[in-house]
Amino acid sequence: MTEQLTKATFLQKVFNYQAQQEWHYAGDVPCIIDFWAQWCGPCRMFAPVFEELSEEYAGKVHFYKVDTDAEQELAAVFGIRSIPSILFVPIEGKPQIAMGALPKHALKEAIEEVLMPKPLVITAI
Repeated sequence: MTEQLTKATFLQKVFNYQAQQEWHYAGDVPCIIDFWAQWCGPCRMFAPVFEELSEEYAGKVHFYKVDTDAEQELAAVFGIRSIPSILFVPIEGKPQIAMGALPKHALKEAIEEVLMPKPLVITAI
């Protein structure tokens, strides 16, 4: 299930850039943020894929949407110049951004590699 973020909910659930200088994700599980706009054709085409994956990863990854027309300050903070832009936010480390409507397999791959990396297992020989 996706959730629409406003500036207030972004500050609370993702990152309070007004109070903190250094990046610190506020969530309990990783998140993906879709920066989009109502008038954007590729954004509308991407929306069902984003929604599908939000159900598939329910409880493991938060799926958020930011309407760049309504939340221009949030778009500016992240330097969003083209939409859709997808922000991948891991629990630890810096967020990564991808521009354009990613196909489902590419989005899944990014979720697995960026947000849910498998721990390295070293076995003795």
